[in-house]
Amino acid sequence: MTDLERYLHEQIPLSRAMRVSVVEAGERRVVLSAPLAPNINHRETVFGGSAAALATLAAWTLLEVRLSLAGLPARVVIQRSSMDYLRPIAGDFTAKADLTDDAAWDRFVRTLGRRGKARIALEAVVEHAGSEAARFAGEFVAVAAPGEPARSSA
Repeated sequence: MTDLERYLHEQIPLSRAMRVSVVEAGERRVVLSAPLAPNINHRETVFGGSAAALATLAAWTLLEVRLSLAGLPARVVIQRSSMDYLRPIAGDFTAKADLTDDAAWDRFVRTLGRRGKARIALEAVVEHAGSEAARFAGEFVAVAAPGEPARSSA
């Protein structure tokens, strides 16, 4: 278990209950995975709330990692989100969140520095068996936390 995975399990107990694991965590992408068993519904597919939770967590984690790597301590919360379910998920699944828009990131960092609060839109894709099963779009708010050390993302 990575330090980041341990952090998620300790700070967000739902991630432990869902048995979320960190597949990849970097400056531009976070990939999380979860098995079907603890996330199953009455149709023997992934419960929609579990898919939404994993997608939200992937995007939130990406922002946390990116802020940590930039040495910017902040508290991150989700402000709004939407989820489009494209097909049932009948097995283990992943959520991938990417942040490749450098201009959006730069605006976010400038606003956070100037106002102590900033918003950024992030997306995530939920996949099963190599195919897209759902799409997440969310807006996150970060509030600067001066005096609080940046958490290590490793």
